[in-house]
Amino acid sequence: MMKEKKETILLKNCFYIWPGSDEKPLENSDILIKDGCIKSMGKNLFDLPEETTIDRVIDCSDHVVLPGFVNTHHHFYQTLTRNIPKVQNAKLFDWLVYLYEIWKYVDEDAIFYSSLLAMGELLKTGCTLSTDHHYLYPNNISCDIMATQFKAADTLGMRFSPTRGSMSLSKKDGGLPPDTVVQTEEEILKDCERVIHQFHDDSQFSMKKIVLAPCSPFSVTKELMKQTAALARKYKVRLHTHLAETADENDYCIKIYKKRPLEVMADCDFLGEDVSYAHGIFFTDDELRLLQETRTHIAHCPTSNMRLGSGICRVAEMRDMGINIGLGVDGSASNDSSDMLGEVRNALLLQRVKYGAASITVTDVLKMGTLNGARLLNFNKVGELKPGYAADLAVFNVKRMEYAGALSDPVAALVFSGFNHATDYTIVNGKVVVDKGKLAGFDEDEIFNKANTISEQIIRRHVNHGSR
Repeated sequence: MMKEKKETILLKNCFYIWPGSDEKPLENSDILIKDGCIKSMGKNLFDLPEETTIDRVIDCSDHVVLPGFVNTHHHFYQTLTRNIPKVQNAKLFDWLVYLYEIWKYVDEDAIFYSSLLAMGELLKTGCTLSTDHHYLYPNNISCDIMATQFKAADTLGMRFSPTRGSMSLSKKDGGLPPDTVVQTEEEILKDCERVIHQFHDDSQFSMKKIVLAPCSPFSVTKELMKQTAALARKYKVRLHTHLAETADENDYCIKIYKKRPLEVMADCDFLGEDVSYAHGIFFTDDELRLLQETRTHIAHCPTSNMRLGSGICRVAEMRDMGINIGLGVDGSASNDSSDMLGEVRNALLLQRVKYGAASITVTDVLKMGTLNGARLLNFNKVGELKPGYAADLAVFNVKRMEYAGALSDPVAALVFSGFNHATDYTIVNGKVVVDKGKLAGFDEDEIFNKANTISEQIIRRHVNHGSR
């Protein structure tokens, strides 16, 4: 099969470029993209040697250019159950118990179109690399779930590092989900090994990496946690789980294991530089020091934490300790969107509620949403704009009414101002995947119509089943 030829693209006269590192921002400068990478950055790159053929020139004189955002925690299938009245005001455990009874009807079409929907929203709000924590494996599904998700990612052109999630404890075992969406530990571990062999690519500028991710301490056994950690280390892939998200989770672990959640993880060897925890709200001072010592990462999900009333993660303190913190939009039934720039904004504002106006800066949260996320997911030369780095860029038009008066700091304007978080262009691996505000890889109306129809169908099945 022939490789797709990559265009050479020139972003001409960019109003403002934030490289995403300690490098000084560039004004009225160009970015040359070739072979999926940033070739050069600077002024007057249009005057190139004759042998350089430029396939496309994009005028960026109205635009701020950033490294593409990195989303470190999500549940794509939850886009199908957003804003359901019964759980609009529920806390996490009640919210889960209700929605599991709908999610058990998810099928192959639901996975494919919910993945297109979630990734489409992410791409359109500047995200170029995402994970997905898919832990739901209904026993009526015969398709390869991860292959279905990679098909969606390939269709839209997103850099994708999904987790092979898992649940082994159903209601009969003292867990929350119904029996029909969990698997045996043998099934889980066997498939974890399969997807690593089939999909994981650890090469430079990889578009596909695998993470192993038991769902949470209250949905899998300690033995599965231990065996998953051992398997991940055997193949040198990353580990992920939910942890310390709610007070209820803490109470559960103390009741079942006589230990706090992080102590349970330590027992399972589920700590370290190859591990990330989603949320991490309820850590003690001693636990923060353990995270610091082990270089364990946190995927901070401020919008979901506010939406479910879970609490405020101690991000400002973690950052001062050198703990690496990425950002995640979390499942779209607890957000209820996949707005990556919106997540950056909420990360800034929520920390200031707890710690004050000087506690965290725009640069801090932008780094969390770019370079820190790339480190968490173990992607090198991603998350910054430098020659030789991946050409993953988010291009926002700031010469609009909503940014008037805010352009004394064009980068901060994107976070503090505006009401439309959509890019004009999103570029992944040197390919324009959002072009003039529209997805290039798939018809947006079809995504809406199919996803909305599937959503109505699975909710109706739940309602009809419950009324009998």
